[in-house]
Amino acid sequence: MSSILTNASAMTALQTLAQTSKNLATTQNRISTGLRVAEASDNAAYWSIATGMRTQNSVLSAVKDSLGLGKSIVDTAYTALEKAISLAQDIQAKYVTKETPGTDATIIDAEIKDKKDQIIEIAKSANFQGVNLLKTGGTTQNVVTGYSNDATSPAVTTMSVAAYDLEAALTNATKSGDVGTAITAMKSAAAALGSSKARIVSQMEYTSDLVDALNRGIGTLVDADMNAESARLSALQVQQQLGVQGLSIANSSAQSILSLFRN
Repeated sequence: MSSILTNASAMTALQTLAQTSKNLATTQNRISTGLRVAEASDNAAYWSIATGMRTQNSVLSAVKDSLGLGKSIVDTAYTALEKAISLAQDIQAKYVTKETPGTDATIIDAEIKDKKDQIIEIAKSANFQGVNLLKTGGTTQNVVTGYSNDATSPAVTTMSVAAYDLEAALTNATKSGDVGTAITAMKSAAAALGSSKARIVSQMEYTSDLVDALNRGIGTLVDADMNAESARLSALQVQQQLGVQGLSIANSSAQSILSLFRN
C-alpha cells in the first residue's frame, strides 16, 4: 500500500542512516583519541579499572621521584665518605712516618692537621637539598621505596638510611691505632651506604618495570585497535553513502503517487 502520510521505507532508511552516523562518530572519536574506552559511558567496568590503575601509576611516579632523591642523597654521602677514607689512610700513614727516627714531627703534624681539616670540610659539604648524612647532628633519613596498594590498609613503604658523624670521626685520633679504629668505623658506614644505594637502585628498576606493566594493562583495557578502527571507518563511510542513497530512493517513491493524478 502506498501512503502520502506514512513512508515506512523512508523511516527505515532514516533509522539505518542515523545508526550508521552514530557508529561512524564513535569510530572517528576512537581514532582521534586512540581510546575505545574514553569515559565511563563507553564501558563503566573497564573505565573504573583503568582509572584506578592510572591513580596507582601516579603514586608510583611519585615513588620514583622520591627514590631518585634518596639515591642522590646517598650518592653524595657515599662519594664524600670514600674520599674521607682515602684521606684517613694517608693520615694513618703519616702517624707511622712520624714514629720513624729522623723525621720532622712538626711538618708531619701540619700535614695531618691539614688532612683532618679537609675531612671536616668534606663532611660539612656532603649536602644535597639540605640533607647531610655526614655532618655532626645529621639524622637518619627515611626514603620512600614503594606504595602498598592494599584495599584494607594502603600505605607508603620506606627504608632508613643511617647518618654517620664523619665530621667528628678523627677528632680524638692522635696516633696510628686511633686512626685505624676510625677507618674501620668509616668503612662500616660506607658499606651501609653502599647497601642502601644498591637497594634504592634495585627498587627504582622494579618501580619502573611496574609502571610499564600497569601502562600495558591500561592499554589492553581501553586502547583502540587502530587497524580494526581504520577498517571499520572505511566500511561505515560506505554504509553512510549507501544509506543516503537508500533514503533518497525511499523519498522518491512518494513522487510516483503524483503520476497517478496527472492527466
